[in-house]
Amino acid sequence: MLALKLSESLAAPLPPRTARDLRLPRVASKAIAVIGVRRGGKTSFLYRHIAERLEAGDRLGTHLLISLEDERLVGMTAEDLGWMLEEHRRMVPAVRELGQRTIYLDEVHLVPGWEGVVRRILDAHDTEVFVSGSSAKLLSTEVHTALRGRSMEVLVHPFSFREALRHAGEEPTEHWDRVGQDQRAAVEAALRNYLTIGGFPEAQGIDVRDRMPLLKGYVDLMLLRDVIERHSVSNVEALRRMQRHLMANPAGAFSVSKFHRDLRSQALAVGEETLHNLLSHLEDAFMVRLVSMHTASERQRMRNPRKVYPIDPGLIAVFERAGRKNRGRSLEAAVMIELERRGYDVFWVRVGEQREVDFYAESQVAEPLLVQVSLDTAAEATWEREIRSLTAAADAYPEARPLLVTLDPTPPSRPLPGRLEWVPASRWFLEHA
Repeated sequence: MLALKLSESLAAPLPPRTARDLRLPRVASKAIAVIGVRRGGKTSFLYRHIAERLEAGDRLGTHLLISLEDERLVGMTAEDLGWMLEEHRRMVPAVRELGQRTIYLDEVHLVPGWEGVVRRILDAHDTEVFVSGSSAKLLSTEVHTALRGRSMEVLVHPFSFREALRHAGEEPTEHWDRVGQDQRAAVEAALRNYLTIGGFPEAQGIDVRDRMPLLKGYVDLMLLRDVIERHSVSNVEALRRMQRHLMANPAGAFSVSKFHRDLRSQALAVGEETLHNLLSHLEDAFMVRLVSMHTASERQRMRNPRKVYPIDPGLIAVFERAGRKNRGRSLEAAVMIELERRGYDVFWVRVGEQREVDFYAESQVAEPLLVQVSLDTAAEATWEREIRSLTAAADAYPEARPLLVTLDPTPPSRPLPGRLEWVPASRWFLEHA
Protein backbone atom coordinates (compact mmCIF):
# COMPACT_ATOMS: atom_id res chain seq x y z
CA MET A 1 0.00 0.00 0.00
CA LEU A 2 2.86 2.40 0.78
CA ALA A 3 4.43 1.82 -2.62
CA LEU A 4 1.06 2.31 -4.32
CA LYS A 5 0.47 5.58 -2.47
CA LEU A 6 3.93 6.81 -3.44
CA SER A 7 3.33 5.96 -7.10
CA GLU A 8 -0.07 7.67 -7.05
CA SER A 9 1.42 10.79 -5.46
CA LEU A 10 4.11 11.01 -8.15
CA ALA A 11 1.65 10.43 -10.99
CA ALA A 12 -1.13 12.71 -9.73
CA PRO A 13 -1.82 15.63 -12.10
CA LEU A 14 -1.54 19.11 -10.64
CA PRO A 15 -5.02 20.66 -10.42
CA PRO A 16 -5.37 24.30 -11.50
CA ARG A 17 -5.17 26.58 -8.47
CA THR A 18 -5.58 30.30 -7.89
CA ALA A 19 -2.31 32.13 -7.18
CA ARG A 20 -2.05 33.38 -3.61
CA ASP A 21 -0.36 36.56 -2.34
CA LEU A 22 1.83 34.71 0.13
CA ARG A 23 5.54 35.09 0.71
CA LEU A 24 7.62 32.02 1.47
CA PRO A 25 10.57 32.44 3.86
CA ARG A 26 13.94 32.07 2.20
CA VAL A 27 16.10 30.46 4.87
CA ALA A 28 18.11 27.36 4.08
CA SER A 29 17.74 24.14 6.08
CA LYS A 30 14.38 25.12 7.56
CA ALA A 31 11.11 23.24 7.22
CA ILE A 32 8.23 25.44 6.10
CA ALA A 33 5.15 24.94 8.26
CA VAL A 34 1.98 25.89 6.39
CA ILE A 35 -0.69 26.63 8.99
CA GLY A 36 -4.16 28.13 8.97
CA VAL A 37 -7.86 27.54 9.30
CA ARG A 38 -9.42 24.37 7.94
CA ARG A 39 -10.55 24.61 4.32
CA GLY A 40 -8.68 27.88 3.91
CA GLY A 41 -6.52 26.68 1.01
CA LYS A 42 -3.35 25.20 2.52
CA THR A 43 -3.19 22.14 0.25
CA SER A 44 -4.11 24.19 -2.82
CA PHE A 45 -1.27 26.57 -1.96
CA LEU A 46 1.18 23.65 -1.91
CA TYR A 47 -0.04 22.37 -5.28
CA ARG A 48 0.30 25.86 -6.73
CA HIS A 49 3.86 26.11 -5.39
CA ILE A 50 4.77 22.81 -7.04
CA ALA A 51 3.32 23.98 -10.37
CA GLU A 52 5.28 27.23 -10.21
CA ARG A 53 8.52 25.42 -9.43
CA LEU A 54 8.01 23.02 -12.33
CA GLU A 55 7.21 25.94 -14.66
CA ALA A 56 10.47 27.55 -13.51
CA GLY A 57 12.41 24.53 -14.69
CA ASP A 58 12.50 22.01 -11.84
CA ARG A 59 12.55 18.39 -13.01
CA LEU A 60 9.39 16.28 -12.83
CA GLY A 61 9.46 13.95 -9.86
CA THR A 62 11.70 16.16 -7.71
CA HIS A 63 8.59 17.51 -5.97
CA LEU A 64 6.51 15.02 -3.99
CA LEU A 65 3.28 15.84 -2.13
CA ILE A 66 1.91 13.07 0.10
CA SER A 67 -1.57 13.48 1.56
CA LEU A 68 -1.37 11.59 4.84
CA GLU A 69 -5.14 11.92 5.39
CA ASP A 70 -5.74 9.05 2.94
CA GLU A 71 -7.82 6.46 4.82
CA ARG A 72 -5.58 3.73 3.43
CA LEU A 73 -2.72 5.14 5.53
CA VAL A 74 -4.51 4.89 8.87
CA GLY A 75 -2.02 3.57 11.41
CA MET A 76 0.99 4.73 9.42
CA THR A 77 4.15 4.96 11.50
CA ALA A 78 7.19 7.23 11.33
CA GLU A 79 9.14 4.22 10.04
CA ASP A 80 6.64 3.84 7.19
CA LEU A 81 6.95 7.51 6.33
CA GLY A 82 10.73 7.29 6.33
CA TRP A 83 10.57 4.29 4.00
CA MET A 84 8.37 6.19 1.53
CA LEU A 85 10.77 9.14 1.44
CA GLU A 86 13.79 6.90 0.93
CA GLU A 87 11.96 4.92 -1.75
CA HIS A 88 11.21 8.20 -3.53
CA ARG A 89 14.92 8.97 -3.59
CA ARG A 90 15.67 5.54 -5.06
CA MET A 91 12.94 5.39 -7.70
CA VAL A 92 13.18 8.89 -9.27
CA PRO A 93 16.25 9.29 -11.53
CA ALA A 94 16.10 13.10 -11.40
CA VAL A 95 16.41 13.03 -7.61
CA ARG A 96 19.43 10.72 -7.73
CA GLU A 97 21.00 12.76 -10.52
CA LEU A 98 20.47 16.22 -9.04
CA GLY A 99 20.73 15.33 -5.37
CA GLN A 100 17.95 17.82 -4.58
CA ARG A 101 14.21 17.48 -4.01
CA THR A 102 11.23 19.02 -2.23
CA ILE A 103 8.86 17.03 -0.03
CA TYR A 104 5.37 18.20 1.01
CA LEU A 105 3.75 16.31 3.91
CA ASP A 106 0.07 17.25 4.06
CA GLU A 107 -1.73 16.51 7.36
CA VAL A 108 1.60 15.38 8.79
CA HIS A 109 0.28 15.38 12.37
CA LEU A 110 -1.53 12.10 11.61
CA VAL A 111 1.80 10.24 11.72
CA PRO A 112 3.12 9.89 15.30
CA GLY A 113 6.80 10.75 15.48
CA TRP A 114 6.83 12.62 12.16
CA GLU A 115 9.16 15.28 13.54
CA GLY A 116 12.04 12.81 13.82
CA VAL A 117 11.71 11.89 10.15
CA VAL A 118 11.65 15.56 9.13
CA ARG A 119 14.72 16.39 11.23
CA ARG A 120 16.61 13.49 9.69
CA ILE A 121 15.93 14.50 6.09
CA LEU A 122 16.72 18.13 6.89
CA ASP A 123 20.08 17.03 8.29
CA ALA A 124 20.90 15.43 4.93
CA HIS A 125 20.89 18.97 3.37
CA ASP A 126 19.45 17.72 0.09
CA THR A 127 15.72 18.09 0.73
CA GLU A 128 13.38 21.02 1.14
CA VAL A 129 10.50 20.17 3.45
CA PHE A 130 6.99 21.61 3.72
CA VAL A 131 4.63 20.36 6.41
CA SER A 132 0.98 21.28 6.74
CA GLY A 133 -2.02 20.20 8.70
CA SER A 134 -5.26 21.19 10.34
CA SER A 135 -4.80 24.36 12.28
CA ALA A 136 -5.26 22.84 15.71
CA LYS A 137 -2.89 19.98 15.00
CA LEU A 138 -0.02 21.93 13.50
CA LEU A 139 0.15 25.16 15.46
CA SER A 140 3.31 27.20 15.25
CA THR A 141 4.20 26.53 18.89
CA GLU A 142 3.97 22.78 18.34
CA VAL A 143 5.99 22.88 15.14
CA HIS A 144 8.74 24.96 16.73
CA THR A 145 8.85 22.57 19.69
CA ALA A 146 8.87 19.47 17.51
CA LEU A 147 11.52 20.75 15.12
CA ARG A 148 13.58 22.63 17.73
CA GLY A 149 14.15 25.81 15.79
CA ARG A 150 14.31 24.07 12.43
CA SER A 151 11.11 25.57 10.99
CA MET A 152 9.49 28.78 9.78
CA GLU A 153 5.80 29.30 9.24
CA VAL A 154 3.43 30.56 6.56
CA LEU A 155 -0.07 31.49 7.66
CA VAL A 156 -2.72 30.77 5.01
CA HIS A 157 -6.00 32.68 5.35
CA PRO A 158 -9.08 32.22 3.18
CA PHE A 159 -8.99 34.32 0.01
CA SER A 160 -8.39 38.04 0.41
CA PHE A 161 -10.61 40.33 -1.65
CA ARG A 162 -7.92 40.59 -4.33
CA GLU A 163 -7.49 36.81 -4.40
CA ALA A 164 -11.27 36.31 -4.63
CA LEU A 165 -11.34 38.63 -7.64
CA ARG A 166 -8.42 36.70 -9.15
CA HIS A 167 -10.21 33.40 -8.55
CA ALA A 168 -13.23 34.75 -10.44
CA GLY A 169 -11.07 36.15 -13.26
CA GLU A 170 -11.99 39.72 -12.33
CA GLU A 171 -8.79 41.10 -10.77
CA PRO A 172 -7.90 44.54 -12.18
CA THR A 173 -4.60 44.53 -14.03
CA GLU A 174 -4.12 48.30 -13.88
CA HIS A 175 -3.28 50.58 -10.98
CA TRP A 176 -6.44 51.89 -9.33
CA ASP A 177 -5.92 55.38 -10.75
CA ARG A 178 -6.09 53.91 -14.29
CA VAL A 179 -9.09 51.65 -13.68
CA GLY A 180 -12.12 52.87 -15.62
CA GLN A 181 -15.43 53.78 -14.07
CA ASP A 182 -17.24 50.67 -15.31
CA GLN A 183 -14.62 48.35 -13.83
CA ARG A 184 -14.55 50.35 -10.59
CA ALA A 185 -18.31 49.89 -10.30
CA ALA A 186 -17.86 46.16 -10.84
CA VAL A 187 -15.16 46.04 -8.16
CA GLU A 188 -17.42 47.92 -5.72
CA ALA A 189 -20.22 45.42 -6.34
CA ALA A 190 -17.78 42.52 -5.93
CA LEU A 191 -16.58 43.92 -2.59
CA ARG A 192 -20.11 44.02 -1.21
CA ASN A 193 -20.54 40.46 -2.41
CA TYR A 194 -17.25 39.44 -0.78
CA LEU A 195 -18.33 40.86 2.57
CA THR A 196 -21.27 38.46 2.47
CA ILE A 197 -19.66 35.40 0.89
CA GLY A 198 -16.21 35.67 2.41
CA GLY A 199 -13.04 34.07 1.12
CA PHE A 200 -13.27 30.33 1.72
CA PRO A 201 -12.36 28.86 -1.68
CA GLU A 202 -15.23 26.37 -1.86
CA ALA A 203 -17.76 29.09 -1.04
CA GLN A 204 -16.94 31.08 -4.16
CA GLY A 205 -19.63 31.21 -6.80
CA ILE A 206 -22.13 28.83 -5.19
CA ASP A 207 -25.78 29.39 -4.31
CA VAL A 208 -26.56 30.82 -0.89
CA ARG A 209 -28.63 27.73 -0.14
CA ASP A 210 -25.46 25.69 -0.46
CA ARG A 211 -23.03 28.24 0.97
CA MET A 212 -24.67 28.63 4.37
CA PRO A 213 -24.67 24.91 5.27
CA LEU A 214 -21.17 24.57 3.79
CA LEU A 215 -19.75 27.25 6.09
CA LYS A 216 -21.70 26.01 9.09
CA GLY A 217 -20.28 22.57 8.41
CA TYR A 218 -16.78 24.05 8.46
CA VAL A 219 -17.40 25.54 11.90
CA ASP A 220 -18.86 22.29 13.24
CA LEU A 221 -15.83 20.38 11.97
CA MET A 222 -13.42 22.89 13.51
CA LEU A 223 -15.20 22.59 16.85
CA LEU A 224 -15.14 18.80 16.78
CA ARG A 225 -11.69 18.07 15.41
CA ASP A 226 -9.65 21.14 16.35
CA VAL A 227 -11.11 21.96 19.74
CA ILE A 228 -13.20 19.21 21.35
CA GLU A 229 -11.12 16.21 20.31
CA ARG A 230 -7.73 17.85 20.50
CA HIS A 231 -8.22 19.48 23.90
CA SER A 232 -10.54 16.82 25.34
CA VAL A 233 -13.20 19.44 26.04
CA SER A 234 -15.80 18.10 28.46
CA ASN A 235 -18.12 21.11 28.73
CA VAL A 236 -19.23 21.09 25.12
CA GLU A 237 -22.34 23.16 25.84
CA ALA A 238 -20.26 26.07 27.21
CA LEU A 239 -17.98 25.85 24.16
CA ARG A 240 -20.86 25.95 21.70
CA ARG A 241 -22.51 28.86 23.49
CA MET A 242 -19.25 30.80 23.43
CA GLN A 243 -18.70 30.06 19.74
CA ARG A 244 -22.23 31.12 18.80
CA HIS A 245 -21.96 34.28 20.91
CA LEU A 246 -18.67 35.31 19.31
CA MET A 247 -19.86 34.63 15.76
CA ALA A 248 -23.13 36.47 16.37
CA ASN A 249 -21.33 39.53 17.74
CA PRO A 250 -18.44 40.12 15.32
CA ALA A 251 -16.09 42.99 16.10
CA GLY A 252 -17.67 43.23 19.52
CA ALA A 253 -15.88 43.61 22.84
CA PHE A 254 -15.78 40.33 24.75
CA SER A 255 -15.18 39.87 28.46
CA VAL A 256 -14.78 36.34 29.78
CA SER A 257 -15.87 37.52 33.24
CA LYS A 258 -19.11 38.98 31.92
CA PHE A 259 -19.79 35.93 29.77
CA HIS A 260 -19.19 33.77 32.84
CA ARG A 261 -21.79 35.72 34.79
CA ASP A 262 -24.26 35.39 31.91
CA LEU A 263 -23.83 31.62 31.79
CA ARG A 264 -24.25 31.33 35.55
CA SER A 265 -27.48 33.33 35.34
CA GLN A 266 -28.66 30.71 32.84
CA ALA A 267 -27.81 27.92 35.30
CA LEU A 268 -24.88 26.61 33.23
CA ALA A 269 -22.12 25.55 35.60
CA VAL A 270 -18.68 26.36 34.23
CA GLY A 271 -15.55 27.84 35.73
CA GLU A 272 -14.15 31.15 34.55
CA GLU A 273 -10.74 29.58 33.98
CA THR A 274 -12.39 26.97 31.76
CA LEU A 275 -13.90 29.76 29.66
CA HIS A 276 -10.50 31.41 29.28
CA ASN A 277 -9.16 28.07 28.03
CA LEU A 278 -12.05 27.60 25.61
CA LEU A 279 -11.46 31.06 24.13
CA SER A 280 -7.79 30.23 23.68
CA HIS A 281 -8.71 26.97 21.94
CA LEU A 282 -10.98 28.80 19.48
CA GLU A 283 -8.18 31.21 18.66
CA ASP A 284 -5.65 28.38 18.31
CA ALA A 285 -7.96 26.77 15.76
CA PHE A 286 -7.94 30.07 13.80
CA MET A 287 -11.73 30.22 14.08
CA VAL A 288 -11.53 33.66 15.68
CA ARG A 289 -8.89 36.36 16.07
CA LEU A 290 -8.55 38.34 19.30
CA VAL A 291 -7.55 42.01 19.30
CA SER A 292 -6.32 43.58 22.54
CA MET A 293 -6.19 47.26 23.45
CA HIS A 294 -2.89 48.95 22.62
CA THR A 295 -1.20 50.04 25.82
CA ALA A 296 2.21 49.77 27.44
CA SER A 297 0.56 48.53 30.64
CA GLU A 298 0.02 44.77 30.68
CA ARG A 299 -2.37 45.20 33.60
CA GLN A 300 -4.48 47.70 31.69
CA ARG A 301 -4.49 45.45 28.65
CA MET A 302 -5.78 42.55 30.71
CA ARG A 303 -8.46 44.65 32.41
CA ASN A 304 -9.97 45.83 29.13
CA PRO A 305 -12.09 43.55 26.95
CA ARG A 306 -10.71 42.17 23.74
CA LYS A 307 -12.47 42.50 20.42
CA VAL A 308 -13.21 39.28 18.60
CA TYR A 309 -13.35 38.79 14.84
CA PRO A 310 -14.18 35.69 12.81
CA ILE A 311 -11.41 34.44 10.55
CA ASP A 312 -13.57 35.22 7.52
CA PRO A 313 -16.44 37.68 6.96
CA GLY A 314 -18.48 34.93 5.30
CA LEU A 315 -19.02 33.30 8.70
CA ILE A 316 -20.89 36.34 10.04
CA ALA A 317 -24.09 35.77 8.06
CA VAL A 318 -24.21 32.13 9.16
CA PHE A 319 -24.66 33.10 12.80
CA GLU A 320 -26.52 36.42 12.50
CA ARG A 321 -29.68 35.80 14.53
CA ALA A 322 -31.56 38.98 13.66
CA GLY A 323 -31.32 38.54 9.90
CA ARG A 324 -29.33 41.75 9.46
CA LYS A 325 -26.69 42.03 6.77
CA ASN A 326 -24.27 43.48 9.33
CA ARG A 327 -22.15 44.86 6.51
CA GLY A 328 -20.33 47.32 8.77
CA ARG A 329 -19.08 44.52 11.01
CA SER A 330 -18.18 42.44 7.98
CA LEU A 331 -16.08 45.30 6.59
CA GLU A 332 -14.33 45.80 9.91
CA ALA A 333 -13.59 42.07 10.14
CA ALA A 334 -12.28 41.99 6.57
CA VAL A 335 -9.95 44.94 7.26
CA MET A 336 -8.66 43.33 10.46
CA ILE A 337 -7.90 40.01 8.71
CA GLU A 338 -6.27 41.87 5.82
CA LEU A 339 -3.96 43.68 8.24
CA GLU A 340 -3.01 40.35 9.80
CA ARG A 341 -2.51 38.88 6.34
CA ARG A 342 -0.04 41.69 5.55
CA GLY A 343 1.99 40.88 8.66
CA TYR A 344 0.79 43.57 11.05
CA ASP A 345 0.33 43.11 14.78
CA VAL A 346 -3.14 44.54 15.36
CA PHE A 347 -4.62 46.33 18.39
CA TRP A 348 -7.56 48.63 19.09
CA VAL A 349 -7.04 52.10 20.56
CA ARG A 350 -8.75 54.15 23.22
CA VAL A 351 -7.83 57.81 23.69
CA GLY A 352 -9.30 59.36 26.82
CA GLU A 353 -12.60 57.97 28.02
CA GLN A 354 -14.72 58.26 24.89
CA ARG A 355 -12.54 58.09 21.77
CA GLU A 356 -11.87 54.72 20.17
CA VAL A 357 -10.20 53.79 16.89
CA ASP A 358 -10.72 50.37 15.38
CA PHE A 359 -7.10 49.44 14.71
CA TYR A 360 -3.54 50.39 15.51
CA ALA A 361 -1.33 48.18 13.34
CA GLU A 362 2.42 47.70 13.81
CA SER A 363 4.85 46.10 11.37
CA GLN A 364 8.59 45.48 11.27
CA VAL A 365 8.76 46.47 7.60
CA ALA A 366 6.14 49.23 7.21
CA GLU A 367 4.98 52.37 8.98
CA PRO A 368 2.36 51.89 11.71
CA LEU A 369 -1.25 52.56 10.79
CA LEU A 370 -4.29 53.93 12.55
CA VAL A 371 -7.38 52.64 10.75
CA GLN A 372 -10.94 53.75 11.38
CA VAL A 373 -13.50 51.70 9.44
CA SER A 374 -16.97 52.97 8.51
CA LEU A 375 -19.66 52.09 5.99
CA ASP A 376 -20.03 55.78 5.15
CA THR A 377 -19.74 59.17 6.83
CA ALA A 378 -22.62 60.97 5.15
CA ALA A 379 -24.50 61.49 8.41
CA GLU A 380 -23.18 64.45 10.42
CA ALA A 381 -23.16 62.49 13.69
CA THR A 382 -21.17 59.65 12.11
CA TRP A 383 -18.67 62.05 10.57
CA GLU A 384 -18.12 63.88 13.87
CA ARG A 385 -17.68 60.65 15.83
CA GLU A 386 -15.24 59.02 13.43
CA ILE A 387 -13.16 62.13 12.75
CA ARG A 388 -12.87 63.18 16.39
CA SER A 389 -11.72 59.71 17.41
CA LEU A 390 -9.22 59.39 14.57
CA THR A 391 -7.89 62.92 15.17
CA ALA A 392 -7.39 62.23 18.88
CA ALA A 393 -5.56 58.97 18.08
CA ALA A 394 -3.42 60.69 15.42
CA ASP A 395 -2.31 63.20 18.05
CA ALA A 396 -1.51 60.41 20.50
CA TYR A 397 0.32 58.34 17.87
CA PRO A 398 2.23 60.83 15.71
CA GLU A 399 4.33 58.06 14.18
CA ALA A 400 1.28 56.35 12.66
CA ARG A 401 -0.47 57.05 9.38
CA PRO A 402 -4.18 57.76 10.16
CA LEU A 403 -6.64 56.32 7.62
CA LEU A 404 -10.40 56.58 7.36
CA VAL A 405 -11.57 53.55 5.32
CA THR A 406 -15.16 53.60 4.09
CA LEU A 407 -17.23 51.23 2.00
CA ASP A 408 -18.79 54.26 0.32
CA PRO A 409 -16.49 55.11 -2.64
CA THR A 410 -17.69 58.73 -2.72
CA PRO A 411 -15.11 61.19 -1.35
CA PRO A 412 -16.19 63.00 1.83
CA SER A 413 -17.86 66.33 1.18
CA ARG A 414 -16.01 67.85 4.12
CA PRO A 415 -12.24 68.37 4.27
CA LEU A 416 -10.27 66.02 6.50
CA PRO A 417 -8.36 67.79 9.27
CA GLY A 418 -4.62 67.53 9.80
CA ARG A 419 -2.84 64.38 8.66
CA LEU A 420 -5.98 62.31 8.24
CA GLU A 421 -6.42 60.46 4.94
CA TRP A 422 -9.53 58.94 3.40
CA VAL A 423 -9.41 55.89 1.20
CA PRO A 424 -12.34 53.84 -0.17
CA ALA A 425 -12.23 50.22 0.97
CA SER A 426 -12.08 48.89 -2.61
CA ARG A 427 -8.92 50.85 -3.27
CA TRP A 428 -7.37 50.00 0.11
CA PHE A 429 -7.86 46.24 -0.36
CA LEU A 430 -6.40 46.30 -3.87
CA GLU A 431 -3.56 48.80 -3.54
CA HIS A 432 -1.91 47.41 -0.43
CA ALA A 433 -1.23 43.83 -1.44
